[in-house]
Amino acid sequence: MDNNTDNQEYRFQPEQIDWKTMEKFGLNQEKLEKMNAMDSLLRGFKTNTLIPITINLGTAVSKMDVRLSLQTGDTGQVAVHLHGIRKEPNLNNTFLGHQFTDEDKKNLKESGNMGRVVDLVNLKTDEIIPSVISRDRLTNELVAYRAEYMKIPDEIKGIKLDEHQKQTLLEGRPLYLEGMTSKKGEPFDATVQFNADKRYVEFLFNTKPSQLQSQQQSQEQKTSNQQPQHTDKEAPKVFRGKELDDSQYEKFKAGQTIYIDGLTDAKGKAYQGYITFNKETSKTDFSFTHPNKLKEEAKPTVDHKTQTAVNTQGKTNEATKNLKEPLESKQQQPANKQQEDQQKKVRKPRGQKL
Repeated sequence: MDNNTDNQEYRFQPEQIDWKTMEKFGLNQEKLEKMNAMDSLLRGFKTNTLIPITINLGTAVSKMDVRLSLQTGDTGQVAVHLHGIRKEPNLNNTFLGHQFTDEDKKNLKESGNMGRVVDLVNLKTDEIIPSVISRDRLTNELVAYRAEYMKIPDEIKGIKLDEHQKQTLLEGRPLYLEGMTSKKGEPFDATVQFNADKRYVEFLFNTKPSQLQSQQQSQEQKTSNQQPQHTDKEAPKVFRGKELDDSQYEKFKAGQTIYIDGLTDAKGKAYQGYITFNKETSKTDFSFTHPNKLKEEAKPTVDHKTQTAVNTQGKTNEATKNLKEPLESKQQQPANKQQEDQQKKVRKPRGQKL
């Protein structure tokens, strides 16, 4: 390994590695350096490639290919972890509290990335951690990565990302980019997506735009239906992780709109709004603005009512009934001298001819 490399870039140092354990696997520092595996290990990542190891079980010797990683244990010691090859990922059981949907399974098998942020549970502390999930394509191991640690670049191969594109990637979804420039200076198009195993945005060249659109539509449908439906028409006591107090709940289940704060989005930012329980659909409607205020703002003004009544409905307004022209927006009085003269003219009834 190059001794001139800045050690500040590394999470671990070579002397922290348990080389006695490595020797039991038939490995040493020299071998790992020749396989270009030391750099990723010291940075805190898994080795980029599969490493052949030998395990002596006493009565038998087992050989296998694994990915290696270094992890700090509870006592502070650096331990060597082996990531063996699985025939297929285990998607039927819960993963850190998350139950995979059919769409989740499909995405993990096809692209390797689940494609959305979900709440996972730390089994030791019970902490709820919004995370993305990917499949290690070399071992089929499932890997989770905290959403708060995700870093999205401002530019990818010459294409500057706007805020909407960055948000798409932060939500774990795939993004199709056109007109990128390769290292050889050649233009190319590809899908990009954050990979939890690699911990960065990767290229997915085998994903077609039509498949991408289908996945995005499916994800949008899930997002719109993320609130559970209560078939028994009972109002939920918890909304997006925030439990309602007794006073709030009584109003909420009665169908009243209540204010709720202390909510947290996928990026960990707090927000607040108004919720209303719809008894007919058993769904909870959320709005950042009070629905009654929105209705009030949507009501037509008196000026607009006058204009509509006169111009459209054929009704009259005492102050403008003699005007010949249609009323302008918000007009309730004559707008100029000509209209004033028209309004003052009152036709006298003609007598009947004998």
